[in-house]
Amino acid sequence: MRILLVEDHLPLAESVAQVLRGAGLTVDVLHDGVAAEHALASEDYALAILDVGLPRRDGFEVLAHTRARGKVLPVLMLTARGEVKDRVHGLNLGADDYLAKPFELSELEARVKALLRRSVLGGEQQQRCGELVYDLGTRRFSLSGQPLNLTSREQGVLEALIARPGRVMSKEQLADQLFGLDQDASPDAIEIYIHRLRKKLEGSGVRIVTFRGLGYLLEAADG
Repeated sequence: MRILLVEDHLPLAESVAQVLRGAGLTVDVLHDGVAAEHALASEDYALAILDVGLPRRDGFEVLAHTRARGKVLPVLMLTARGEVKDRVHGLNLGADDYLAKPFELSELEARVKALLRRSVLGGEQQQRCGELVYDLGTRRFSLSGQPLNLTSREQGVLEALIARPGRVMSKEQLADQLFGLDQDASPDAIEIYIHRLRKKLEGSGVRIVTFRGLGYLLEAADG
């Protein structure tokens, strides 16, 4: 899953990004509010982490404009302002959670996972497609009760597909979930990952169906 981190304190931004990438997430890092607004308007993120005290446009403004455009992704606000009125203001603007600085990186990671679990899986810990099970807490797949060994790119593709049951995803949409702003997104590479995943799903009753010219759909063979 791909998330956006907007924090102007560079060492903190790098530490947070490192922890979240270590948890298997694709993280885009930006350092000002204007760039954040542009990214949120043009990219597809599962979650955004916004610092309140951003240059050029503060986090409250970015949040307000994002919600005004109808974006419903979960937003976690970071701030050095610990006053109740600031937290209430952010929540009233549409923030989903609030974390005051200084904070433990482990707590931030836990909050991010909780927000993703609620938004992606509707509060459920697991997503299923036939014999394929995805546990958001551990971010691991199992197939017919056995761990499914995947590369990070294969994992990203399968996460995107299982999180959108009944929905066809194009190569471009899948590439957007795998590659950050600082990476060259390669839709053609998705074909390679799809081929590898099909091999690993063989005989399980779970399949990735190709809709020519449209994209891919994950389904159970009996569904």
